[in-house]
Order: sequence, then structure tokens, then C-alpha cells
Amino acid sequence: MRVGFIGVGMMGKGMAANLQKAGHDLVVYDLSRSAAEPFLAKGAVWANSPKEVGAQSEIVFTSLPVPADVEQVALGANEGMRPDTAFFDMSTNSVATVRKINAAFAEKNLYMLDSPVSGGPSGAASGRMAIWVGGDEQMFKRHKSVLDAMGDQAAYIGPIGAGTIAKLVHNCTSAVLGAALAEVFTMGVKAGVDPVDLWAAVRQGATGRVRTFDRLGDRFLQGKHDPADFALRLLHKDVGLAVGLGREVGVPMRLANMVYEELTEAMNRGWSARNSTVGQLLQVERAGIEPLAADPERP
Repeated sequence: MRVGFIGVGMMGKGMAANLQKAGHDLVVYDLSRSAAEPFLAKGAVWANSPKEVGAQSEIVFTSLPVPADVEQVALGANEGMRPDTAFFDMSTNSVATVRKINAAFAEKNLYMLDSPVSGGPSGAASGRMAIWVGGDEQMFKRHKSVLDAMGDQAAYIGPIGAGTIAKLVHNCTSAVLGAALAEVFTMGVKAGVDPVDLWAAVRQGATGRVRTFDRLGDRFLQGKHDPADFALRLLHKDVGLAVGLGREVGVPMRLANMVYEELTEAMNRGWSARNSTVGQLLQVERAGIEPLAADPERP
């Protein structure tokens, strides 16, 4: 296909390169023409504006820094795009901006799909990258082969905004876990354990042996916290001991103390004998959503 690509920076250059390798003809635009030179040298066409990209392409991709950039570029590109053309934004965007752009595109019989990616620059370059797509499902299916040229895990998530929501959940999880890991590891190191020995040890524990999101399926998504395989009262005791050790060695443990308070609240609900995950129900209540009860057989 004749593919338009806007933004060939840290992430975009790897994706654009893989599109060229797959045999697609590129129309490229970037604020820095020098960033596009490697693609132009291999036959890509330079466009002087997002509108020119839209006018010359059968499909358009963007990879840009912030939501305001995406909005400006998208509303420029759609001035040149032909009806029934798809625009995939690969940036990490805001849900409100994605839906605003989608509404503007729909007025012109154009399709905006939010398609944030996960894999970092190395994943963008190697093609080992997740692409989470929200928007019109038929457009996703029509262009899946193009997405597959850029990532090995291109998946349709749901209506417009769904891909962005998945990306924000993923990245916020990463940030929170990073802070939590730094907190507990500094406690462990200051308490007297060699950092590498500590790391090697905990990687072999129950939490260390599973992928980040694996455990959500068995308990949280099903709303199933009985019978217990590790009771709440035991986790409450363990976290209490950990934050106590932190106080002894003088390590601030803000997140761990918040979790201890959460577990204490769950204990005060009379849930001590239920599974240690039962405290998650408190957040479900605060979020104002229905109790989760996913079908365990659903893939």
C-alpha cells in the first residue's frame, strides 16, 4: 500500500522502517526533514505538510509526542484524505483527544483509530511490539496486515479510545510497580541483604515467577476471593512486619504503608479468612463499578 507516516522520531523511525521492509511505499512528513532522509534514500516520498501526506496516501499513521501534536496533525491530514480512509495514531494519547479527533473524522467519512504501541524503541525496530487498537473493527481487520508489518501483537481492543485506555493502564501500572519495587528493595538492602542476592531470591518466589498481569485472571476479574489459598490475615501480618522493618532501618515506605492501611480496612470488614486478594473489592466499591464476575472460560 501507499502508506503515509508522520513523525519518524524515536519510535516512529522503527515502525516506518519495518513498513518499508514489508514492501509498502512511504509518504513521510516530520518537523525535521533530516529525520526522514534514511527513508527518502530508500524510495520514500517527502510531503511538505500533514495535508499532503493525507492526499497522497491510502492509509496514514502518526507517532507523535503529546496529544496537542496529534490533534493538530490529524486535523491537517484529514483535509487531504479521501473518504473511507483510515488514520491510525500510534502515539500515547488522551482519551478525550482521541474521541474529539474521531468525531471530526466521522463528519468526513474518515476513520480515526487509536493504536498506541508498547515495546519501546527496540521493539519498534525489531517488530516485537504490541499494538492496541480502538475504533472501527472492520477498518482494523482491513488493515491488519499493515499493522502486522510493524508489530507481532496487533490486537483489536474495542470502540474508539479503548486502545488508549489499555496503554494508560499498562504504563501507569509500570510506574506504580517501579516505585513499589524501589521502595521494598531499598528496605531490603538497608536491612542488610546484598542487592543482587536479594533480586535473585525474590525472582524465584510466587510473585517473581508470574507475569505482571497473570494473577488478575484467577481472582480479581472473576470476583472470586474464596476459598483462600493465602488468607488475608497472613498477608496483613507480613506487610505489617515489612513496614515495621522499614521503620527500624529508617527507610520511608509510603506505598507499603498505604497498602497496609488498605489491608487493615479489609480486615475490619471481617474478611480475614478470605483470600489475600479480597482487599481489591474495596477499590471496586470506590470506583463505583459493578462487582467483577468474568467468565473463567473466556479466552
